Amino acid sequence: MTIVTPNRQPRVSVIGAGRVGSTLAQRVLERDLADVVLLDTLDGWPQGVALDLNQARALEGHSRTAIGTNDYADTAGSDIVVITAGKPRLPGMDRADLIQTNAAIVTGAAKAAIAQSPDAIVIVVTNPLDVMTYLAWKATGLPSSRVMGMAGVLDAARLKTFIAEKLGADVRDVQTSILGNHGQQMIPIARYCTVSGIPLPELLDEATIETLFERARNGGAELVNLMKTGSAFYAPASSVYKMVAAILQDAPRLVTAAAYLDGEYGIKDVFLGAPCRLGRGGVMQVREVALSDRERKALDAAAAAVRQNIDTALAIVGA
Repeated sequence: MTIVTPNRQPRVSVIGAGRVGSTLAQRVLERDLADVVLLDTLDGWPQGVALDLNQARALEGHSRTAIGTNDYADTAGSDIVVITAGKPRLPGMDRADLIQTNAAIVTGAAKAAIAQSPDAIVIVVTNPLDVMTYLAWKATGLPSSRVMGMAGVLDAARLKTFIAEKLGADVRDVQTSILGNHGQQMIPIARYCTVSGIPLPELLDEATIETLFERARNGGAELVNLMKTGSAFYAPASSVYKMVAAILQDAPRLVTAAAYLDGEYGIKDVFLGAPCRLGRGGVMQVREVALSDRERKALDAAAAAVRQNIDTALAIVGA
């Protein structure tokens, strides 16, 4: 594990300088968290984004540096590697439809990045997220604690927004709990969702709660259908930033991330959304919460669906 010392600035490399990657770079730089390397295959694009971000430093009042590159050698010494590279969804597409396209992209990016930064922690953003996180883990050979996927933080943020809007509450007073995969088999736990400490079932009826949950499950598709030619980027970038900050600051944050399950919840050998304590070593602990029989069956079904897609992806990359 790379140790950040007073004489060494932390470094985050973002593979893929599209909307999510460039917005994440902006968050990391302007909140004075780390230097950022933006890597993309498009010649000139990451260099231009980095130059633009550096020119904003005097206005934003920070001293962090952005580097834009097409060469993985420039990512060497990274503390965290964030993989956003890949094709986004288009209207009518499911995340699983991206397996064929994104499997090779993520596998190649993970191998190339870790070759330059063998002590880094990897966060995967590319869809289908749970599957791509597994591929990155296999490709790098890293301990499972040092590979994770960003999903639950984003899903939780969407659900918090919808609950707050429904109740006319301050979104800062809303807490949510979500398990499962990033998609239709996401499993919000109503009794663990609260507003100022009050469980959601005491504030809304079951039908209304399920409507909010279903909107959260389709949160990404709703945005894709509105944008037509792209997908969400502000909230995903903020979600990754929260994870990056928890790791670099070694803060005792408990967030839902796509983590490797090795017996937790009775599930093995998949990456799936679960409450995790993040820290300087990556996923420091996967926490188990009490589930009803119905919730446990839903989680088993989510794991089985992810496992099936993993097998498809492994066949594509020849692993």
